[in-house]
Amino acid sequence: MINGQEPPQLLKQKLLYQGRKFAFEVARLRLPNRAEIDGECIRHPGGALAIPVTPDGQLVLTKQYRFAACGRLLEFPAGTVEPHEDPATTIQREIQEEVGYRAQRWQTLGTFLLAPGYSDEKIYAFLAQDLEKLEVPLAQDLDEDIDVVHMTVAEVEQAIFEGQLVDAKSIASFFLARPLLS
Repeated sequence: MINGQEPPQLLKQKLLYQGRKFAFEVARLRLPNRAEIDGECIRHPGGALAIPVTPDGQLVLTKQYRFAACGRLLEFPAGTVEPHEDPATTIQREIQEEVGYRAQRWQTLGTFLLAPGYSDEKIYAFLAQDLEKLEVPLAQDLDEDIDVVHMTVAEVEQAIFEGQLVDAKSIASFFLARPLLS
C-alpha cells in the first residue's frame, strides 16, 4: 500500500481494453472532495527492478530496445510481476534472463508509483549483490532485444545527468540505492 491512500467511491466502471500486460478502464468516480469525474486508468500488476552489483562494484544494466520509445534505452533489469507472484521472485528470474547473473544477497530499496496520474503501476526496487555469472543464462522473452552493459556508480550518475539514462524507474531506483553503493 502506498502512503496516503484514500480510494474514491466507484460509481460505474467500464473495461475498454485487456492486454497481455495491462488493462485500460474508465470509471465514474466520486472523489473524497465529493466531485464526480470520469477517471481513465491503466491497471498494471506492477514491476520489479534490480540494481545488480558485481563483486568488483560494477553495476549491471541493459540497453534494451523499447518500441514505444522507438529506440534502445539504458535501464536496470526489470520485469512485470506475474499474477500471484512475489516481486522478489519476479526480479530474481529477470536478472537471470536479462543479464545472466544470480544474486546471493538481496535488499529491498522501496516501492513507488511509476505514473500515478494515469496508472496504478508500482515498481518494487531491490539491490542485488554478491552476483554470480550464470554458465547458461535463462532464455530471454521474444520481445526482449537486450545488450548487457557494465558501468561504475559514477558512470551511471553521469549518464543520468547527461540525459543518456532517461528511464524513470531506473533513475528513481538508482537514487534509492545510491547511499548503499560505494
